[in-house]
Amino acid sequence: MAITFGDNQYGKAEVRLVHINREGERHQIKDLNVSSSLRGDFAAAHTEGDNSHVVATDTQKNTVYAFAQQYGVGAIEDFGLRLGHHFTGDFDHVTGAQIRIEEYGWERIQADGGDHPHAFSRAGGGTRTTVVTIDGPQAWVVSGLTDLTVLKSTGSEFTGFPRDRYTSLAETTDRILATAVTARWRYIGTDVDWDKDYSDIRRILLESFAVKHSLALQQTLYYMGEQVLEAHPEVAEIRMSMPNKHHFLVDLSPYGLPNDNEVYYAADRPYGLIEGTVTRDDAPDAGRAWQSVPGF
Repeated sequence: MAITFGDNQYGKAEVRLVHINREGERHQIKDLNVSSSLRGDFAAAHTEGDNSHVVATDTQKNTVYAFAQQYGVGAIEDFGLRLGHHFTGDFDHVTGAQIRIEEYGWERIQADGGDHPHAFSRAGGGTRTTVVTIDGPQAWVVSGLTDLTVLKSTGSEFTGFPRDRYTSLAETTDRILATAVTARWRYIGTDVDWDKDYSDIRRILLESFAVKHSLALQQTLYYMGEQVLEAHPEVAEIRMSMPNKHHFLVDLSPYGLPNDNEVYYAADRPYGLIEGTVTRDDAPDAGRAWQSVPGF
């Protein structure tokens, strides 16, 4: 029997980076969580303990900090591409790299009638993400967001589902629809205004959730993805994961009180989990774009 060593990668996970741009009195803040993974000729490190081709994970961590100081951060997609091309370009035995970045937003504190130049509060409304994958001369960018929590208090139904002896759920034509959106979209190329695209895609996701009268969370998911692709031809596909954050009416009849869709119990588990991909029919092959992308 022959035993061989298969696909592998290694890297430094969750390098926390806060970069302050101090040019002028109005400071800019970038708060990131950066993970790197390298692929290449590393078999000897596993089979023989030969580390001559291993770029130490500590070196990968230090490179993140050094690049932030030397070049700034900018859009997280550009920062990821810069790091990925460095590792594959400066080390002959590294043939591929993946850089995963989460960006935590900060908003300026309002003080003295305006934006404070160097005081911030943590922003809500989701965490921006990107996954940059380099494989030889090819590069793929999958950007997105996580934990975009949304709710509509009406404009949602759920009826017409099959029933059997185990079905207890009542049909409803008026319910709360709430979810925490994780969305990741694959770009066709890398010549993109990343910050502008992110802001507009996030806007589309929010607006389409709000305006679509929902017959099911599945229908809402598809509509949100469809609207993104129609507005952004540079996006090949979008994948979404949307847990159904159930809200159940509280029975107040034991206390002689009515409950006309006013008082709910917000259940945290179990929950329905709706996931799907919306793709344009002429999208180029995904290659390695989705390899090791969290949640997909």
